[in-house]
Amino acid sequence: MVLRKLFIILLLCSLQYFAASKEIIKSKIENTLAKIPSSTKIAILVYNPLTQDTIFKMNHKESMIPASNTKLFTTATALSIMGGNYPLATKILSDDKNIKNGIVKGNLYIKGFGNSTFTLEDLEEMIRVLKEKGIKEITGNIIGDDSYFDEIYTRSDWIDDETANVKLPPISALVIDRNRTLEQKKIKIRKRRQVRYKVEQFYSNISDPPLFIAKLLKEKLTQNGIKVDRSAIKGKTPDNVITLSESKILLKDLIQKINKRSDNFLAECLFKTVGAVSSGKQGNSFYATQAILKFLKDNGIYSEGTSVVDGSGISRFDQVTVGAIVGLLDRMYFDLKNYKDYYNSLSIAGIDGTLRHRMRSSAAENDFHGKTGTLNGVSSLSGYLKTSDNQDLIVSMIFDFKKGNANYYRSIENEIVEILTNW
Repeated sequence: MVLRKLFIILLLCSLQYFAASKEIIKSKIENTLAKIPSSTKIAILVYNPLTQDTIFKMNHKESMIPASNTKLFTTATALSIMGGNYPLATKILSDDKNIKNGIVKGNLYIKGFGNSTFTLEDLEEMIRVLKEKGIKEITGNIIGDDSYFDEIYTRSDWIDDETANVKLPPISALVIDRNRTLEQKKIKIRKRRQVRYKVEQFYSNISDPPLFIAKLLKEKLTQNGIKVDRSAIKGKTPDNVITLSESKILLKDLIQKINKRSDNFLAECLFKTVGAVSSGKQGNSFYATQAILKFLKDNGIYSEGTSVVDGSGISRFDQVTVGAIVGLLDRMYFDLKNYKDYYNSLSIAGIDGTLRHRMRSSAAENDFHGKTGTLNGVSSLSGYLKTSDNQDLIVSMIFDFKKGNANYYRSIENEIVEILTNW
């Protein structure tokens, strides 16, 4: 009986202390927010996933532009559908199943399956594999195939009235060097009576990825002593083919590049891969959006006011609540199969990615793993925080501002995370 009373007393004391502690945190965050211009729209939600306690909330059901926090939805859905060890590949295939005397009697296909990190060096390694197999001649065509995605390469073609000022190379299933080529331009400079020339380098987008890569493959094959009898064209790979060589990246490694670096091009390619895998048909924005919304619905994640039109978050037509972001992060926190890969994909405060210069030498350094987001007039930050007393918190905040700049709002975000860390 005495022990029971003691337990009740201790419980009441701890609850009172917790309530007092939460009020102190709330007061500190409100003091920080008081510095912000009144014209700024604010949405914040801080949540403890283990105790299911809300530490702080403000406009958590308000739809806001999430900027690159959209990538959290793209990568979480991809992990849920495919798993971290899912390979995204580029393959060289043949319709000649019985290669004899080093001769491919038929066509050689190069097909992309959403491997957006594929490079010229990877292509050269695949050709080396062909040489090791003893291949000396291809009697047919070299065919580039990006039919795993649709042929809508630009965002403005799939997002009505798109106004994003971030331009990306073609989003295609078959990619090489991010679908860009490095070119040079000679510029004439006149100085008094002297004429000098300066060479400038710049990247140019590939307009037709499958055709460009087919031509490049033919050129590299020829350079390596493999004869190609016919042309380089684009087309579709038949079903009855064999794989001669492939290059791949695992999904868990790809999402690290996407989330840590906030890579828009890779995110958009993954977005369409989600559409392809989830539909079993073709990668396009419709199937991708449906897959993300289905993921939210199936997992009971608050989705009212949520609209996802791309995979990267550079569209201002993306609309998300911090409640939905926290719900998403909470779902992944309890996903024992995928949480480690998801958590490891996030930037670490003061250490790497887009957070490498933020919260350095503060209590939050190395203890906040999150995703940043920046557009004109928008700054967002969401992720997982380990507090000084070893509590796990999920944090999400979005600021939509007319006054000030992104650096100012990043400092506000840093300050709030640091307040929470010291709780």
